[in-house]
Amino acid sequence: MSFVDWLQHDTAGLLTLAAVSVAVLLLLIIKLKLEPFIALIVVGVAVALVAGLPVTKLVGTPIKSADSLLETGFGSILGHIAPIIGLGTVLGAIMERSGGADVLTTRLLKLFGPKGAPLAMGLTGLILGIPVFFDIGIFVLAPLVYVAAKRGGRSLVLYALPMLAGLSMTHAFLPPHPGPVAAAGLLGVDMGWIIIMGLLCGIPAWLVSGVWWGSFAGKRIQVAVPEEYVPELPDGGPSTASDPDGPAGGGGTATAVRTRPPSVGLIGAIIVVPLVLILGATVGTIALAEGSEFRSVLLFLGTPAIALTIAVLLAMYLLGTRRGMTVVELGRITGESLKPIGMILLVVGAGSFFGAVLRATGVGDALAGSMTAIGLPVIVSAYLVSAALRLAQGSATVAIVTTAGIIGPTVASGGFSQAQVALIVVAVSAGSIIASHVNDGGFWIVSKYFNMSVKDTLKTWTVLETILSVVGFAMAGLVWLVV
Repeated sequence: MSFVDWLQHDTAGLLTLAAVSVAVLLLLIIKLKLEPFIALIVVGVAVALVAGLPVTKLVGTPIKSADSLLETGFGSILGHIAPIIGLGTVLGAIMERSGGADVLTTRLLKLFGPKGAPLAMGLTGLILGIPVFFDIGIFVLAPLVYVAAKRGGRSLVLYALPMLAGLSMTHAFLPPHPGPVAAAGLLGVDMGWIIIMGLLCGIPAWLVSGVWWGSFAGKRIQVAVPEEYVPELPDGGPSTASDPDGPAGGGGTATAVRTRPPSVGLIGAIIVVPLVLILGATVGTIALAEGSEFRSVLLFLGTPAIALTIAVLLAMYLLGTRRGMTVVELGRITGESLKPIGMILLVVGAGSFFGAVLRATGVGDALAGSMTAIGLPVIVSAYLVSAALRLAQGSATVAIVTTAGIIGPTVASGGFSQAQVALIVVAVSAGSIIASHVNDGGFWIVSKYFNMSVKDTLKTWTVLETILSVVGFAMAGLVWLVV
């Protein structure tokens, strides 16, 4: 057997090809600083050619390319996740612009009092983190954390870590965030199950990493509030008025929004609506007979894209036009909020293509057979592969889509229930956030916004992410034993 035949057909050769492809991918991203989107395409095409896949199968022909791996790899996932991520982004932008974060934080701070302020900040991050992306959540909530820390006269770490844990948990484990949505699409699991298992595993992880570790670290690591912290309003509530035009421009609207802030109940209701609709569809699928009209209604309303569309329309009216925003201003907020998600969608699409190539070459099946022979459960393999990729190259999204592509054949042939596949998604997501360090953009955002040195960021944020990852995976493993 020649080396090429060994590489293309032998299990050991296919596994070697997979290992080399991941190593080259990491080299391109880490050393050569190539965009992950481009790196994934380059490595995917190279693997396909080395594995001997026909060119027509890889890229199609000038007459017909719809069935090619390049198009089906991208299209199969983007059709699923693009509407969800886009609508979720718009929902978060409208809620952020409405002043909902200020209202929610102020109410929780009053409810919990000075001693409970760290927990209040954690709950703010947890609730607001559902519709708002992680980095946007930091930009919005950082001034509110400064105010809480200034009032309490204690280390900024004590108030920042619970909030960061809440934002990170929802970003890692719950839709409409890109990671869990992409993994759910790649592994073929209902979004309702992702919500159920994400909350079941994520809430304990948030409590341990944010509340317990945040309290422990906050008492031992002293970090002062930055000099330029946002001042308080006369009524004692936090303000984001330092930027009168807000993140999307249009200063007149900002004034109207601040003078008539939305109620906490309204903010909570808008966040809960899509989650309830999606869960209703999941329950209806299990509990109601096929063909039932009520079941059809639940399935329609609980389709993630439909549920989020309903939530966005509610937010546009209740937080926008009813409170003084014009249609033009809403359009500007929507347009500007969607700009950052382009690269996310491209990375996920390229990762899906890379996974499709691995499946077509037989690498996935070879890996599945090897894991079965070793006796390593798929949920453990999923976590370890995702964690290794995260540690090596820093991007959670790249870690998730690459891992999902590698373990996809094992999951597809394993006869797992929807609940079990959702737990595998949780494991992949948990692995993708472990030990955030200097190769992760989030590390530097946390360091900058919360006035911490690199050493202190490693001692606080990196440890928090590791605890969140390990506890989230441990919870997934425990639930796996009973589902």
